[in-house]
Amino acid sequence: MRFIVILFIAVPLIEMLLLFEVSDVIGGLNTLGLVVLTAVIGVQILKRQGLNTLLRANQRLESGQLPAQEITEGMLLAAAGALLLTPGFITDCIGFVFLTGPLRRRLARRIVHSGVVQAGAGRSQFTFWTSTSTRRPNTDGRNRGPGRGKIYEGEYSDADRDSIDGPDSEDRPH
Repeated sequence: MRFIVILFIAVPLIEMLLLFEVSDVIGGLNTLGLVVLTAVIGVQILKRQGLNTLLRANQRLESGQLPAQEITEGMLLAAAGALLLTPGFITDCIGFVFLTGPLRRRLARRIVHSGVVQAGAGRSQFTFWTSTSTRRPNTDGRNRGPGRGKIYEGEYSDADRDSIDGPDSEDRPH
């Protein structure tokens, strides 16, 4: 805990010192432009990398696998976005490291294999929908719906109703 507090105090101070030093060398407006440019470039890369990671996670889900690697990469991408939007060169460098595909994948793989992130730790909860469109959690495997019977799927059209009720069924109240 003490390390995190020191980190949140030390990093901004070091960032400000570095920004002051760079502005002494290249000028204040150039430094500001450089900080904004790194943020804009980083966000554009972040969008592309995030979409690729989302597509890979979707493919894994469709194949029945848990996308732990992709979820971890998504968390690293979120951290990269936060670091890139924070003004400063040190945070931008760390953010760009998280955006670099091979480095991010290797880091995510290490995080997953280290056991820091565990997949499937918790009870599964199944949800079913009844004919009244209410949702109820089903955690013990029993059907708790109003019908408590089997669920049948089918299609319905007005033409089907006319063939059952007869052609003059529109005259009768429903």
